[in-house]
Amino acid sequence: MEVTTKRTLTVLLVLSWIIFVGLCIEAGGFITNAFFALVNPAVVKHLWHEADLSALYQHSMWYFFTEMLLMSVVAALKAWLFYLIIKILHDKKFNLAQPFNREVRRFIFNIACITFMIGLFSWWGVKYTGWLIRLGITMPDVQYLRLGGADVWLFMSVTLFVIGQIFKRGVEIQAENDLTI
Repeated sequence: MEVTTKRTLTVLLVLSWIIFVGLCIEAGGFITNAFFALVNPAVVKHLWHEADLSALYQHSMWYFFTEMLLMSVVAALKAWLFYLIIKILHDKKFNLAQPFNREVRRFIFNIACITFMIGLFSWWGVKYTGWLIRLGITMPDVQYLRLGGADVWLFMSVTLFVIGQIFKRGVEIQAENDLTI
């Protein structure tokens, strides 16, 4: 059985849906847990993925909500990224006969911007968590807070910006060739 591009894109669409649903659940879990903490502070020990932020909540409720906000923003941005991937795959805007088109170029720039924002908020969350630890507050590892990997996200955004520039030039060359013919 030959693996075709169309079949590969279908598999990627299914995988993107699975990841998207998981990221939506994670983002919703962070937001829901923050609201539950307002009503019942005892649940702070058992937040999403058992990340215990009870020491932070006892130290300052505002610091706790700032940390939850950063975690929620990162999770929501990841979900948005996969929404865009699903949208372009589902709408079948990949024209494999002419891959350099404005839709794909716009898609690459959009996901480059989103990955940059994910990296920025993750980096901010890591720095904020480090600052809280220096205050003497017991905090879980940033991996449990889903804030790790900021450098990878920033690296990925730069790579996508470069690919976006290549696609931009490809669209320009393709338009010039279309005008010549």
